[in-house]
Amino acid sequence: MDEKESKEYPAEPVEVTDNNFEETIEEYPLVLVDFWAAWCGPCKMMEPVMEELAEEHQGDVVIGKMNVDENQNIPSRFQVSSIPTLVLFKKGEVVDRMIGARGKEQLSQKLENHLN
Repeated sequence: MDEKESKEYPAEPVEVTDNNFEETIEEYPLVLVDFWAAWCGPCKMMEPVMEELAEEHQGDVVIGKMNVDENQNIPSRFQVSSIPTLVLFKKGEVVDRMIGARGKEQLSQKLENHLN
C-alpha cells in the first residue's frame, strides 16, 4: 500500500490550530488551509465551498480551517493580514497563496495543478 492510501483523508474540513498545524501539513502531501474568522462575511461565504472541496477531493487533499482569532502564531508566521487567506501546502511547503474569497472551480483547478 502506498503512503497516500495508508492515511485517512477526511471528507470534510478539519480544524487546524497552532498546536496541530505542523503535524497536519506534514502528514498529508497536499493541504489547503483556510485562515478565517467568525465575524468575516467573505469567510462565511467560503464555508460551503470548502466543504464541497473536501468531499470532492477526499483522498487527494486535506482542507484545513484555522480560526485566526483563536490561533495567532501560525497566521503571524505566514503573514496572514487579510481574511480569508488560503494557503496551499505541498509536502509541508507553501506552493500557492490566495487572498479573498474564491469560487469552487478556481480552487479546484489550483488543487488539480498540484496533484502531480
